[in-house]
Amino acid sequence: MSTEENQKRSADKEFVGLRGMLWPIHDFELKKFLPMGLMMLCILFIYTLVRDLKDTLMVSHATGGGAETLGFLKLYGVTPSAILFMIIFVKLANTFEREKLFYIIISFFLAFFVCFGFVLYPLRDVLHLSAETISSLQESMPRLHWVWPIIGNWSYAIFYILSELWGSVVLTALFWQFANEITKVNEAKRFYSLFGFIGNFGLLASGSVIIICANLAKNSADLGVSDAFGSNLRYQMGAIILFGAILLGLYRWMNKNVLTDPRLYAPGEGTKKKSKPKLSVMESAKCIITSPYLLMIAVLVLAYGVSINLIECVWKGQIKMQYPDSNDYNALMGKLSFTTGCITIFVMLIGANILRKFSWRTAALITPTFLLATSLIFFGVIMYENKAGIEANLWSYSVLFIAVVVGLIQNAFSKGVKYSLFDSTMQMAYIPLDQELKVKGQAAVSIIAGRGGKSGGAAIQSTLLIIAGGGVSLSSMVNILGSIVFIIVMLWILAVCGLSTKFEALTAEKESKPTT
Repeated sequence: MSTEENQKRSADKEFVGLRGMLWPIHDFELKKFLPMGLMMLCILFIYTLVRDLKDTLMVSHATGGGAETLGFLKLYGVTPSAILFMIIFVKLANTFEREKLFYIIISFFLAFFVCFGFVLYPLRDVLHLSAETISSLQESMPRLHWVWPIIGNWSYAIFYILSELWGSVVLTALFWQFANEITKVNEAKRFYSLFGFIGNFGLLASGSVIIICANLAKNSADLGVSDAFGSNLRYQMGAIILFGAILLGLYRWMNKNVLTDPRLYAPGEGTKKKSKPKLSVMESAKCIITSPYLLMIAVLVLAYGVSINLIECVWKGQIKMQYPDSNDYNALMGKLSFTTGCITIFVMLIGANILRKFSWRTAALITPTFLLATSLIFFGVIMYENKAGIEANLWSYSVLFIAVVVGLIQNAFSKGVKYSLFDSTMQMAYIPLDQELKVKGQAAVSIIAGRGGKSGGAAIQSTLLIIAGGGVSLSSMVNILGSIVFIIVMLWILAVCGLSTKFEALTAEKESKPTT
């Protein structure tokens, strides 16, 4: 055994008690760990800013826009763009080395965000269709009523698509690939959960920045500035530039100072992800259908994606009615991000204890049970609102305000619990499977349920809106959407119960086998 290995074994004795739970990092590893954690913070900070801005632009600020446009954008804009972008990403990865590829991708996104904030947005009246043209097209083709605002406000739509892609491309394809390449297995066990913990402080920071920028813009409007939201947008673009520069600087520093340190990096010793088989959509579907166990995991992933998407879009429509000013709308989205960050950090701290002290079924049921309870309240309030009118009061508050608050609590807690408990229990469900089914199953569920969850809710919304035609709102369809969410979440709960029985049986069987 080498001297270095002896030192590491000796140092592991430090990780006992509270230190072992909260900070299992060696002092010499801080040089590697902190920059990586800060990189994730920067990525999530930018993602939160652009995510909240994209919703504000399409729902509140776009001419003729609304929450109803989001389903069409996700299904017909984000999904094909994600496929196209990943094809381009693979070609670039085959052409450029890892470090240059990182700079190219990050620079592309930052350049677009800067161009949008300081060129495209100021020229929107010249580049976009006029309100009269969009209204005329909506009247002549009512089935596509909510498609024309997307086409008419095309620069907003592109911003929306690229904001969605930032999360999947930068976080998944760049950050985690880099982390897996340079992080050893024994480091990953201690580092990765803390990366997520530190990263969520990016939500707190971004939520605060959004609120501050929106308030500054509101103050500028009081002083006579004609385009207050434009000021808000430029403030936030400045923050994106700053954190983007920090991200690039951290990555550069890692390559110059960490990857040249043999204590912290040895080529070929990074964590090796199990190679996922390249399954087609049909092969993935066959893999899931032929395995009841994988089918139930797929239901979990699909149900979360579809149900949260349906609830979110209805809620965003309520925000627009309560806060018609774009800065007010954006400020509320900032409050959502800040609240989500607080809840996620809190649940992450207690999530491990929940998984350790309670059964898998109990931990897995927390997310759908909470989602079901809050969605029933949320849809119930909107049903009352549709009957009594948005000016009606309930418990001395306007019914519209109550709908917005309930939706905020529901979204924040659902996402916080999802990040800490849902993802953990879902990954745990793969553990008892044999190696071949585990690898193929994860790939199949990712292809079918992962993509289906993201586009399924959008497909339901867009189909209902096309059938109804005209300027029908999602809130007017709350009876249908609420029923769909109820059915989906009940199937989710049934799948958890069925999966837990099989999970416990397979786990017991695996543990009873003698180890060789």
